[in-house]
Formats: sequence, structure tokens, C-alpha cells
Amino acid sequence: MKKYYTEQWSEDCQFSIAYEEKLHSEASPFQQIDFYKGEEFGTFFTLDGLMMVNEKDEFVYHDMITHPAFATNPNIKKVLIIGGGDGGTAREVLRYKSVEKVVMVEIDELVFRLSQKYLPITAAGVEENSRMEMIFDDGLAYVQNAPDASFDLILVDSTDPISVGEGLFTTAFYQECHRVLSAEGILINQHESPYFAEYAENMRKAHTKIKKIFDIAKVYQFHMPTYPSGHWLFGFASKKFDPIQDVQVEAWSNFGLHTKYYNTDLHVGAFMLPTFVKEKLAREE
Repeated sequence: MKKYYTEQWSEDCQFSIAYEEKLHSEASPFQQIDFYKGEEFGTFFTLDGLMMVNEKDEFVYHDMITHPAFATNPNIKKVLIIGGGDGGTAREVLRYKSVEKVVMVEIDELVFRLSQKYLPITAAGVEENSRMEMIFDDGLAYVQNAPDASFDLILVDSTDPISVGEGLFTTAFYQECHRVLSAEGILINQHESPYFAEYAENMRKAHTKIKKIFDIAKVYQFHMPTYPSGHWLFGFASKKFDPIQDVQVEAWSNFGLHTKYYNTDLHVGAFMLPTFVKEKLAREE
């Protein structure tokens, strides 16, 4: 008999993955952390019973949280990552030789330490990079204390808006991000999924708040097999650059990065949303 990790996607929908071994289970001061090893998705870990990262499809998420911003503004030098404890987002940012400084603020150090041990595909080499500063603290508090215009890009690689991730979906947090970003600054953040009711409502709330703060506020989509419904969204907010009108195809290509999911052909297409998603995003309440 196979053992299965099962996640409740909605009241009437579950998602299951077979696994051969449970590698680690531990409650940190912030959340329950579990690492599994299976045949189909390789090593994966969950926080409070929700899938975070697995070896098979992590490249999709980490490509799409990182590269659209750099293709829109290739001159990004200073990057702030809020969350991202598995290290995958930092790994992708550090591939840009033009980036001078990366600060990663993760509230739960144990997530990163366990990822170093069990998920080197995302965490290996991140901490050792000379451009990297790692801070294990509250992301909201860090942003509140950061100087004005101190970052060109903020990537909010957070969990869902529950528990430790709740403060990263508030108007106050988005306002602080706006203040901390430079005149050409970009904010990328979780927008959840449009399918199941609870996720769709979180999507709508996040977008409603952000578009009142930033001059440019778009939403883009990608296919994430192990996240609820497989249809996942990020928000793209900016003080200056429009991700559709200002995409710099040649400049991004000159970085010479090989990516498994992202490319500049799909860049604009990712912002072309289905009608039902547009309608949900447009609702104010």
C-alpha cells in the first residue's frame, strides 16, 4: 500500500501525492514543517499541511516570480525577497550578474536550514553568495524600517494569507513596499488562484488594494501543477514600467540565461487573462 500526502484544495476537492518516505517532521515556533520523498515529484515540503515546493515543478514558480520583472526592467540592482525560505527565488535572482545586492527576509530560519539539507536544488549556494544578505525576521517589520527608495525590486514569496503570511497581504504592507521602492521600482506578489472561492477572494482583495497604491497594477498567470487548481497568479505592480508595453526582449535575451519555463514569447501572453479572471479582479467587493 502506498502512502499519500493529501491536501484539501476546497471543501469538495482534494489533491494527493504518493510518497515513499517522510524525511522530516518538525514544528518550528511559527509553523509545522514536513519533508517527503516520492517518485513523481521527488522531494517536497509542506507548511501547515500546504504544498510549498517540490523538485519536479519548482522551476515554474521560481521562473515566474523572478524573470518577468527583469525582462521589464533589466537595470534592477537591489532586490528584496520577503519569504522565499526554500531559497529558489534567491537562486534565480542571483543568476543576474548585474544585481549588486539581494536581501532575503524569511521569518522561519528552520525552513531554510531544512531546505539546505533536503532540497539543495533550491537552497544550495544561496547563503554563500557574497551579494546575499539573509535576515531571519518578520518581513513586514523589515519593510517598515527600511529606508525610502532602497530597492529596485521586491519579490513577496509568501505563503497564503493565513498564519505567518497574513501580514503580507495588507494595505499597510503594500504602502510600505511602495515607499521602499525606487522611482523605477517593481513589486511582485502572490495573487493566489481564481478557481476555488477562498483563493479567488484573496486574489481579488490583493489586487483591489494594490491598484489603489501603485500607478501600474497588472496580474499574470502560469501553470503550477501542485498548487490548488494548477492555475496560479502573481501581481505585477510598478511605479513606472508597464510589463506589456515596456518589456525589453533583446536586453533580457542578452543576459544569456537558460530558463525551463519563462521566455519572452510567453511574457506578454502571461498577462492576457481569461474573461472570468478579469471579471473577478474588477469587482471591488
